[in-house]
Amino acid sequence: RPQVLQSPEDARASCEQAFCVCERLGQRASCSSMGVSLISVVVPVLNGLPWLEDQLEALSRQDFDQPWELIIADNGSSDGSVGLVERWISDRRTAPLCTPLLTDASATKGPAAARNAGVRTSKGDVLAFCDADDVVSPGWLNSLDAALTDDQGLDLVAGTFDFGALNGGSPSAPVPAAMGQFAFLPAGLASNLAVRRSAFEAAGGFSEEMNVGEDIDFCWRVQLAGGRFGLATDAVVQRREPSSLGDLFRQTWSYGRSGPELFRRFRGSGAKRSIRSASKSWLWLLLNVPKIVRHDTRRAWVRAAGMRLGRISGCVTQKVFYP
Repeated sequence: RPQVLQSPEDARASCEQAFCVCERLGQRASCSSMGVSLISVVVPVLNGLPWLEDQLEALSRQDFDQPWELIIADNGSSDGSVGLVERWISDRRTAPLCTPLLTDASATKGPAAARNAGVRTSKGDVLAFCDADDVVSPGWLNSLDAALTDDQGLDLVAGTFDFGALNGGSPSAPVPAAMGQFAFLPAGLASNLAVRRSAFEAAGGFSEEMNVGEDIDFCWRVQLAGGRFGLATDAVVQRREPSSLGDLFRQTWSYGRSGPELFRRFRGSGAKRSIRSASKSWLWLLLNVPKIVRHDTRRAWVRAAGMRLGRISGCVTQKVFYP
């Protein structure tokens, strides 16, 4: 595989890490046989129970055949998440070639700050991100690695999502997220993302001023700095939505509020309004009011309503017009 190391010093350090991991497992390893690239998976956590254990177990089932590290970045949990992770590590329930680490990321609140703190703790030259309440597929890490180390020279890749399996439905065909919501550059969500460390550092990491939309902001800044974006279609994450309609509305309302802020930040770089898309969404909401008695339509309607009303709130706060 093509290497993404930046210097001989990086290569030696990563090779030493590979040797340590294999030595811990009682296996023989060498730089020539193991390679030197290291992937760091960062999972931000804030009160991750009860779903955190599902994600940890999914990460333990990764079939990745090279050493990698798992950074659990705790953002100040008070629900027992830290104890769960400590027991999970002490019981050696990790994947065979995985080195786990729990780090205190509570100095600054927010998922962006937690991810940045996790990255500062990590050693990998490739950084992967997922969330504590989702579930990664067994081949997730392999697929992200393959997308970044093929011949396309990508710096940033986003995986795809199954929105059905964890939300009361059957597993659905994997689809990308955040690709067509904005009339600007493509982007992915930080719950299924991988980036070269060099590109991450060049972009300055995730914006800690943003609690929502920071992943799209990050993807756009990487591309505007010259990084290449691509999709890892086989890197599938089962995405979990809030079970109650009220929580679902609040979540999508916060997503909607981030749109005007992203527009304000990037309109000078070419971000545009999509009046047609907004009009179609509002029309769909009006036409489907009589159908909200059906469970599937009701959730879709609440999701779209939250997004649109959040956009209005964000326009007021950011003092821009971005419906």
